[in-house]
Parts: sequence; C-alpha cells; structure tokens
Amino acid sequence: MPRLSVIIPVRRARGSLRACLESVLSQSFTDIEVIGVDDAAPDGSGLLLDEFAGRDDRVQAIHLPDGAGPEGCRNAGAERAVGDYLLHLEAHYVLLPDALSAVADRLAEAGEPDLLLYGHHKRPFRGRPRPSRSLELLGGLDDGPLTGPERAGLLDIAPVSWNRAVRRSLHEGEKLGFGPGPHGERMYALQTLAAAESVAVLPVACVEHRQQRGIPGPDEEEPGSAPAGLVEAYTGLMEFLRERPRLEPVRPLLFERAVQELLSGYPAVRRGRRRYVRAVAAFHRAHRPEGFRFPAGARGLRPRLIGGGKYAALGGLDTALAVRRGLRAAPDAVRGQARRSLSKRYYWWQRKRPLDPNLAVYAAYWNRGVSCNPEAVFRKARELAPGVRGVWVVSKNQVDTVPEGIDHVVPGTRRYWSVMARATYFFNNVNFPDHVVKRPGQVHVMTHHGTPLKIMGLDQQDYPAAAQGLNFDRLLKRIDRWDWSVSANPHSTEVWARAYPGAARSLETGYPRDDVLATATGDDVRAAREALGLRPGQRALLYAPTHRDYEAGFTSRLDLERFCAEAGPDTVLMVRAHYFYGDTGLPEHPSVLDVSDHPRIEELCLAADALITDYSSVMFDFAHLDRPIVVHAPDWETYRTVRGVVFDLLSGRPGDTPGPVATSTEELARIFRDGAWDGPESRELLAAFRARFCPYGDGRAAERVVRRVLLGEEV
Repeated sequence: MPRLSVIIPVRRARGSLRACLESVLSQSFTDIEVIGVDDAAPDGSGLLLDEFAGRDDRVQAIHLPDGAGPEGCRNAGAERAVGDYLLHLEAHYVLLPDALSAVADRLAEAGEPDLLLYGHHKRPFRGRPRPSRSLELLGGLDDGPLTGPERAGLLDIAPVSWNRAVRRSLHEGEKLGFGPGPHGERMYALQTLAAAESVAVLPVACVEHRQQRGIPGPDEEEPGSAPAGLVEAYTGLMEFLRERPRLEPVRPLLFERAVQELLSGYPAVRRGRRRYVRAVAAFHRAHRPEGFRFPAGARGLRPRLIGGGKYAALGGLDTALAVRRGLRAAPDAVRGQARRSLSKRYYWWQRKRPLDPNLAVYAAYWNRGVSCNPEAVFRKARELAPGVRGVWVVSKNQVDTVPEGIDHVVPGTRRYWSVMARATYFFNNVNFPDHVVKRPGQVHVMTHHGTPLKIMGLDQQDYPAAAQGLNFDRLLKRIDRWDWSVSANPHSTEVWARAYPGAARSLETGYPRDDVLATATGDDVRAAREALGLRPGQRALLYAPTHRDYEAGFTSRLDLERFCAEAGPDTVLMVRAHYFYGDTGLPEHPSVLDVSDHPRIEELCLAADALITDYSSVMFDFAHLDRPIVVHAPDWETYRTVRGVVFDLLSGRPGDTPGPVATSTEELARIFRDGAWDGPESRELLAAFRARFCPYGDGRAAERVVRRVLLGEEV
C-alpha cells in the first residue's frame, strides 16, 4: 500500500493537467499513488490521464459518465484510494518541489495525526506567486497535534480539500464525503476538522494555487460569501455533528462559523431575501447550541436580526447596499458610453437589425487577403453549405489580390459596418479588431494559423521580448468572443487551452489549410513546380526561417551562397522570409529563388522536395507531405530563452524532432551531401513527428469544421 494517495478531479483542464501531473510524479517522495478522475470532460482531458497512466504505473485513470461533477470525481477517487493518507489536488494547481516529502516527514514526526494542514502559495491568473493568508496563519499556530477547542484558529485556514492530508481510516470510519453544489468541498473540509481526534500543521507551502480565468479560487478573506445552498450545506454539517456525540465539543465553534458565513451571504442574495432570512432563522432555531450567546453591542446586532428572522429591520441595509451597487455600476456605464461613442453610428444602428443567418465573415492575417485556414473553410462551405454567403474582409491595399468571384469588403466602409453587424458566423486566423462588438447569436471561430512550438498568448507574459506591444487585457476580451478554437492536434488543443483561457470549445479537426497537402496528387505537384520554374529532376529545398520578435529586420542565419555552392548546381533553394519582414536583402544567385512574396505557402510546400527551417510552424504543415524536414538551428538557446518554447525541438526524441539537425551552414550542407536528409534515421524521426502532429491528415479538416459550425452536425 502506498503511503499517500493523491486524488485529482479533472474537468476542462486540458491546458494545465500535464503540469499538475508532472509536479506530482516528479516529487522526491515516491511512495504514492495518483488517482485521476474525469467525468467525460469535453476538452479531452481524460486522454491526458490515459497517457500518464500508460507510462507510469503509479497513475490510475478513472472515467465517470458526464454529469458526475467535481464531488462525484472526488468521492470516486477516495473510494479507489488505498494509501494511508488522502491528498486532493485540483487539476489546475501544482505541487511545489519536495512537498510530499515534507508532508510525509511531518506526519511521522506528529505521530500519525488524523489530519495534517499545510500551506500554499497563490498565483493570480496574471501575476507572480505569493504566500497565502493561510500560510501566514499556519506559521502562527502551535505544532500540535491540536485537539478540541484548540482548533478555533484552524477555522480561518482556507476550507478546501487540497491543503490537507486526511487519514484514510478517518475518512472511511466517519464516512466523510463531498456533497453536491458549490459548498460541498467547504463542508468536507470542515468535517475533517470536526472529526479528527488530532490535527497537526505544516507551515510550509506545498501547493501552488494557480487561479484560472473565470474560475474563482477560495476567498480566504470572506469564505462562503455565495449564498446559494449555504443554509442547506450548513444544515448538513450540523446534522453530521449531531449524529456523532463525541464531536459535541467542536459544535459551538462550527455553529459560530455558520452564523458568520450565513450573515456574510445575505448581501449577495438578489432575489428571495425574505425567504433567505427565514431559512437562516430556522437554522438558528434548530441548531443553536445550548448556552450560545451573540456578541454584545453593535457587533452582535446584525447576527441577532438575521438569526431572529427580522427581515424588515434589515431593510435599511438593503437600501445601503443598493446605493453601493449603483456606485459600482457607474464605471461600467462610463465604459459602455465610451465604447458606444467610439463605434460608428451606422454600425450601432445596423446592430439593431436582425442577424442574417446565412451570412459569414472571413478574414486572415489582419485582412491581408484570402488565405490559410479561413480560405479552406470558405471554399468547403461553398460546397457543403451553399446557402451561407461568405464575405471577406480585405485591406484596401490587398484588394487586387482577391480571386475573381469572391465577395469582399474594405474595413471602415459602410458595407463593412453592415456586414460586421449582421453576420452570424465569423472566421479568422487572428483576432478581429477590438471595435467588433459580438452580438448574441453570432458565432466566432478562431482557426489559428500554426501549431505552437513557441510560447503563445497569455504564456508570453513571462517573456518580455515576445510580449512587446501586447495588451493582455485586450487580448482576454478578444478571447472572450471565441465560440470555437480550431486545433490541428492534441498538442495544440492542450497549449491553446492554457495560452488562451476562455469559454471557447475546442474543435480538434486538423487544420483546414493542410487538406490540400494531405490530398495532393502528382499533377498538383507538377503544376506547383512548373509555376515556380523548377525543372524535372531538380532538387528544390524550401528554406523558411521564422520571425524573431527581438529583431527588426530579416537576418539569414544560413550562408545562402555557400550552401548553394556546396549543395550542387541541381539544387534550388527557395527562400521564404517571414511575412512580418519587408525587404529581405537576399543575394542575387542562380540557385536562390526568393519566394517571400508568394501568396500561397501550400504551393511552395508542394513544390519542395524537403523543408529547411529553424522554428517555423510550417514544419507541422509540411509533415503532412511525408517529405524530409531538416532543422537549421544555430541560435536555439537564444531563441528558446528569449522567445520561449513549449517543447525541446532539438532533443532528438521521436515526436519532438522531425529530422536531422544542423547548427551551422557547414553541417547543413553535409546533411544534404551525404544523404542524411532523407536517410533511415530521418525517416524514422519524421514518422514519429507526423504521428504526433498530423493525426487528422485525411484531407477532411475543412469539412469537419463546416459540418460542425455551419451545419450543426457532430463530427
């Protein structure tokens, strides 16, 4: 039997679960079991549980039916546990290094107490970790073990499940468990305090509470402020105590805590305040311990009023709170007025008109033209959903690039405001501008435009060079407009969930723009090569380095002329500089073909016999062709330190590295001279890379997006 059982309930944690599990499994203390429980999480979190269970026999993955809820997951994990002590951990949080070792040592030192409370750090959604109030309180308590009324100070420790180790024999013997609703975890925490005969404390931070956007953590200043179900929850707790006469000494402590929380919940009640006051008064009558006295003077006035059911006497408080709410709403009104004043008057008027259910807006790369994932979806929609008209948003200076027959509007024109106001569907591979107001009923689809190797979104906050010019508050507002987030593979799904936290549902379909690569024929390849002037038998290499946020202009890390000289006259190097750069300054050389302005990267990929890149996401698209990929990475350490990456591209591990790696022009030339670029080892690495990043390469990604979003079909 393991010493410690770590139970992790999982739901909508795709972006954070990996870090959570790794923080547990990498602990110096290894006498553990890890029980992950998910309830059919729609984001595929259960797949990550299975992945870890498959490679570490300490991990169990339990899959419950949809609707089990967090309490069902926690209870199921506790039922499966066989360790001496139960530790719960939220899937969004992590254990700090050596935390389990500190817990195990303290348990032994304290003589195997029924309960051990330990500290945690709080990490705001945007910010640095800092010590919690609970950690400060633990530092001021006696080591214990504490018994009976000595536990009064422990009631101020955050009443959550993940800051305590509960002896399994206590959990099972007292039939402890998590109840439903928002207060179930709080009541479990209080049950453990009440039922434990001995309680020890560990004033050390063992958990980092990583607050998630839109998911509030425990409010340690005013626990229990949300009123819904609070009376019922405390009624259940008092019944728990009544059924166990030996717990009578702690009953006054918990009743006093209930009085405080029920009173603090009163201002948050918006409807049914009279009913709430009556329920609180009934609770007082049924469970007030003999000899209980309210505080004297003004401090006890409000508890006496609500405990006595004096609703009318609390009317003054209602009035004061209404005034306060009005004052708090004033800034929102000011902001709303500012937004309306910035919006075009015509746009405002158009938003009063009904939505057009058969109108879709498409845009790509900040209105640079018709391309990428949105174009693939647009063309498939014409085939499968011809009743939905598509209109592209294209910048004025890019209008000439729009293919004939494609309807488009220019930003700022009257028709633009009308289309943006009345369209039902919006597809973009970047965010629409901040001035776009999302109306109820409109559906925004973020298609993205690459599989992430580099740090993206909110993760860029820790990398100043990558975050230049980014306003993260505005980014969060744009993320809130998304209804769907298209993903190329499970890796992307996990990263997008962490980097772009919001309510958008993941659409793991593969990238629509890669359909043309997955289904390309020999005729397609010949046409692409002929359009570029490539001769039959001529080796064409596509060199596509990525953008570096910390550089203002294009700098080739590859000595192009030297490489071409060593690669031979039958090799053409097609150089594709990133579109963020202007003049590339490429040398005039018969074997160098500047394709930086070519409108379609897909056609360049079709024409190439192999890809040379550093850290560009084009490698993930090119892999669909099952053609060699060679990494030229002379500045890897600088790039991953300054820009940040999510996995080690140069590790050489199957699935991480797509092919041979060079760090200099000489090494790269040698790889193409000696055949290593397309040798057995290269093929083996490429196969593993494709398996990880191209699982949906069947040419039907765009179809899946159209069927799910426009036709409402399950895919």
